[in-house]
Amino acid sequence: MTSAATPRTVSGIQPTGNLHLGNYLGAIRNWVRMQDEMACLFFLADLHAITVYNDPAELAANIREMAATLVASGIDPQKAVLFRQAAVPAHAELCWLLNGTARIGWLNRMTQFKEKSGKNREGASIGLFTYPVLQAADVLLYRATHVPVGEDQKQHLELARDIATKFNTDYNVDLFVEPDPIIGGPAARVMSLRDGGAKMSKSDPSDMSRINLIDDADLIVQKIKKAKTDPEPLPSEVEGLEGRAEARNLVGIAAALTDRTPAQVLAEHGGKGFGQFKPILAELVVETVAPIAQRLVQLRTDPEELDHILAQGAARAREMAAPTLAGAYRALGL
Repeated sequence: MTSAATPRTVSGIQPTGNLHLGNYLGAIRNWVRMQDEMACLFFLADLHAITVYNDPAELAANIREMAATLVASGIDPQKAVLFRQAAVPAHAELCWLLNGTARIGWLNRMTQFKEKSGKNREGASIGLFTYPVLQAADVLLYRATHVPVGEDQKQHLELARDIATKFNTDYNVDLFVEPDPIIGGPAARVMSLRDGGAKMSKSDPSDMSRINLIDDADLIVQKIKKAKTDPEPLPSEVEGLEGRAEARNLVGIAAALTDRTPAQVLAEHGGKGFGQFKPILAELVVETVAPIAQRLVQLRTDPEELDHILAQGAARAREMAAPTLAGAYRALGL
């Protein structure tokens, strides 16, 4: 059991382009709130990104775009440490040290690798297989006490806890903290506007399936208006959404945007048709996305400022990581 640690959360996001409402409601908004509650480190997971092939120029552009989006969404570099993972070599160093503690049997049980590699397991990169060990290094490096995770990442956090326990036990040290999960709220899964059974995704070929954080008000209204629904009015209770994936999704988005439960949204809007409900939802989305889009446009014009923010964050992160990495080397006799 490790000694009491300062409350601290660490979380990363892969630097992909074209972030959407699902990314914001599922993760970024929670980050913005957390930076006022405890010490936070947020990083662009560029080392995780290279476990599959990325065009180098596109990756570099996406890193800067992601930084701009996070700042536009409310991440304050004065409150939280915002940095690129690859700019802190301790992440990769600790990952290698922890490879000696992690077990192949543990990694073989990781369901996400099975999903991502599919039938081409032998053709997947070793990085994709050991991805969870790097994730463990990401959080153990900073003695994180809490890690925000979606349901699909809980297994990886359990692995980080197992690695921390085994390392501390094997080498008789009190080095790593076992982090606790912060499970995302009801908006952690925002679905496609064209298919209530699929997550909102930037890879969907239809731009009408998602609300991009750069969309203007007119486009948002158009997308919500054309969002797939059914002919029935909204029910007055949540049970009435059973089997109505698209209706459930729109109600869930409204609930998330107003910090209410779907039951509370239905108590207000039950009985309304989508012709009445969609304009109300569109207005809520515009109120949230328009200020982000406006700020994002401004930040895009100043890449040097973005680079400066990331460089400052990386310097702070390197300083915070150094004692833990040095402790790991000492424990191993290196």
